[in-house]
Amino acid sequence: MAIGGGVPSLPCLALLLLLVSWNVGLLAIARGLPPCEFPAIYNFGDSNSDTGGISAAFYPMGSPTGETFFHRPEGRASDGRLITDFIAEHLGLPYLSAYLDSLGRSFRHGANFATGGSTIRRQNESFFENGVSPFSLDIQTAHYDQFVARTSYLYKNARAEKFRRSRLPRPEDFSKALYVFDIGQNDLAAGFRKMTNEQLNASMRDIVSQLATAVQHLYQQGARTFWIHNTGPIGCLPITLRYIRNPMPGYLDEIGCVKDQNEMASEFNRQLKGMVMQLRGELPEAALTYVDVYTAKYSLIANSTRAGFERAGKMCCGYEWEDKHVWCGQKASINGSEVVAGSCEDPSIFVSWDGVHYTEAANRWISEHIISGLLSDQPNVPITHACYRL
Repeated sequence: MAIGGGVPSLPCLALLLLLVSWNVGLLAIARGLPPCEFPAIYNFGDSNSDTGGISAAFYPMGSPTGETFFHRPEGRASDGRLITDFIAEHLGLPYLSAYLDSLGRSFRHGANFATGGSTIRRQNESFFENGVSPFSLDIQTAHYDQFVARTSYLYKNARAEKFRRSRLPRPEDFSKALYVFDIGQNDLAAGFRKMTNEQLNASMRDIVSQLATAVQHLYQQGARTFWIHNTGPIGCLPITLRYIRNPMPGYLDEIGCVKDQNEMASEFNRQLKGMVMQLRGELPEAALTYVDVYTAKYSLIANSTRAGFERAGKMCCGYEWEDKHVWCGQKASINGSEVVAGSCEDPSIFVSWDGVHYTEAANRWISEHIISGLLSDQPNVPITHACYRL
């Protein structure tokens, strides 16, 4: 279902979801394949899947984040749950605790190494200037190595301390866990700030190669099941579109997104998919699933009204006045008056939470369409059967 061939309508997408899920179900039954029993999830990524890492590392994320589901800030850049949370729910596992947030957390069923602002390649930019996290993907995998070594030692030496053991992962579970990647959007965003499109395009191979290195490293440590998200349509983000005035013909696509930015995201995704296919041949015991999150997000934006999202092109949380923008939850002085950027009355009718991240309602919609296997390439395998090489 290529975007270049036209975006499917919501009814068509729903029909395809039904047919593909039905066919995958028949395939699994015919082969006698029961659902995988994942004891844990280990996630690597950026703010699209960060469940509290960057908040613990720098400063607590404040209101109104988390208001819809958690009813308090829980380190997520949304009003509620993320795709990562819906994946955990679907697999019957607890929400992932952030590795960097150790207070009162249990890591028996996995850990989240993602942090807001993370990139695949290290960036020479400050988190406080441009929101780029120092925890790039190589640092996240180093954190994983430390996590495995430290928890395995503690588990082995806990002995009769049942409470302590109950919060630690079982060493034998690391090879049975699901390893999720959702990262790359910030590499593109940094490229748009610092490079020409030609330079960014030339850097794609190295960016994707470094993600491949992370997968290979985890495989060498015993990981076997990988669920790899591609990057979304960055040219459709409201924070990008708000600065556009009188665009030249052809600058925006048919649904009003920045065309060249989405083309760059599509090129990244093309190379990422090629990398996944190559790794399938190089890692004989690995099951690697490439997940087309781009199509899910673009389809939602293109068909938002029929999906029940009345304010698809606007952000729920934030404040805009003329050429000024105040980020969600922040304060600013405008014309001598203090302004607090609060949230909208009903986040469920918005696709975008804060101009960059998605609302819980949008995350739920996207999750339903990727978890089912409709948009995965392994071939079309649902997440419940991702441990098999089909």
